[in-house]
Amino acid sequence: MFNADSSLTAFLNTLTPKFYVALTGTSSLISGLILIFEWWYFRKYGTSFIEQVSVSHLRPLLGAVDNNTPSINFTASNGEAESNRQNVSECKVWRNPLNLFRGAEYSRYTWVTGREPLTYYDMNLSAQDHQTFFTCDTDHVRPADAVMQKAWRERNAQARMKAAYQALELNNECATAYVLLAEEETTTILEAEKLFKQALKAGEVCYRRSQQLQHHSPQQEAQHRRDTNVLVYIKRRLAMCARKLGRIREAVKLMRDLMKEFPLLSMLNIHENLLEALLELQAYADVQVVLAKYDDISLPKSATICYTAALLKARAVSDKFSPEAASRRGLSTAEMNAVEAIHRAVEFNPHVPKYLLEMKSLILPPEHILKRGDSEAVAYAFFHLQHWKRVEGALNLLHCTWEGTFRMIPYPLEKGHLFYPYPSCTETADRELLPSFHEVSVYPKKELPFFILFTAGLCSFTAMLALLTHQFPELMGVFAKAFFSTLFAPFNFVMEKIESVLPSSFWHLLTRI
Repeated sequence: MFNADSSLTAFLNTLTPKFYVALTGTSSLISGLILIFEWWYFRKYGTSFIEQVSVSHLRPLLGAVDNNTPSINFTASNGEAESNRQNVSECKVWRNPLNLFRGAEYSRYTWVTGREPLTYYDMNLSAQDHQTFFTCDTDHVRPADAVMQKAWRERNAQARMKAAYQALELNNECATAYVLLAEEETTTILEAEKLFKQALKAGEVCYRRSQQLQHHSPQQEAQHRRDTNVLVYIKRRLAMCARKLGRIREAVKLMRDLMKEFPLLSMLNIHENLLEALLELQAYADVQVVLAKYDDISLPKSATICYTAALLKARAVSDKFSPEAASRRGLSTAEMNAVEAIHRAVEFNPHVPKYLLEMKSLILPPEHILKRGDSEAVAYAFFHLQHWKRVEGALNLLHCTWEGTFRMIPYPLEKGHLFYPYPSCTETADRELLPSFHEVSVYPKKELPFFILFTAGLCSFTAMLALLTHQFPELMGVFAKAFFSTLFAPFNFVMEKIESVLPSSFWHLLTRI
């Protein structure tokens, strides 16, 4: 007769302690490798690889319904649809209004540190911007502009600069060629300013010429629009040069004149450059006037708008603010307004306080930012940290109150307090915009995925078993035999039942086979 219990016992008796050491050691090694890979994948992409594969590939095979199917769009309410549209707009990448100069600032950083401050994705977005702003359909008619049209598409910086010189040989009044050289070839702000002034002379000539012909044909209108973009870009960069060279009042005048001359180009966010320059002058009344115009419910917000408004309200109370006194007597009306302004700013971009409070190190800001993301926080703090330090007690007030924001929005991805829910796309976009040596700030803080915790526990458990088996082989062998005997007890019970039903001749035949 077939005896499952005796067969199992005989098999277990043949296993030596070395087998158990090898088994537990191999299990520990494999689970450890899985743990290392899972941790690396989580730090890089913010999710578990096993979980992602399960959701992406196994879930459809099991017939699970995906909640993100397009059919939901037809049944969503108007409010939900509006919320979705807002999240899409907040995940849009914007040109950084205060972006630095490629040659005079970014390249110098690379020469000193050996690190690249700009990512390929960021520079590719800039190339697309340049093609949009500085080219038009009629460029092929003018040889210099045709050369520059190709230059903006070049990936290699040396090739771009070589093409710019070729364009100047064809036409020494090619404004976009001067712009490219000022941005990328110059190594100081003074050199960049000199080339931008040359670009301004050429740009004004082209602008006046196309202005007279803009209504003659759609092609002429497109050329005038391009010449307008070039002129606005040059004047803005000249204002930024003046700001960097310490001529703050001149920079403020250039920015204000530019905003008056081209009021319809508010989407370029020139007012953010103006706010930063006015804060440097400590012209807080003028800052308030600009905020009154642009901090409107109908206009898009930014970290500069929200945190500048908070700074102005904090300035009124921060020099005398004491958390101990406030806890005893309560907050005054002015202090309550300042705290609410800080909570509003933190809700819009929760990454900024760590940079202002110097809990995270700053890097050079990217050329593009994601609103409400870490890239916007880096760009804001890089230019505005000095303004917060200048206001006595402002950083202390921020330190005491900013974390209170999170009590008002316990589920920021689902529901906001003053703004729409925090977009879940910021981490992925910020990882593309910010260099790899920067640790991207993540909000809300993600908990470790289940599979990382599981593999960590499995690795620790099997490693402990391997160590105990190596130190006490005989004792662990006894425990292993007892464990397997218990594990196979239900199997033995079933086999005994089957043995009692089947005739003995069947078992003799099975034994011979």
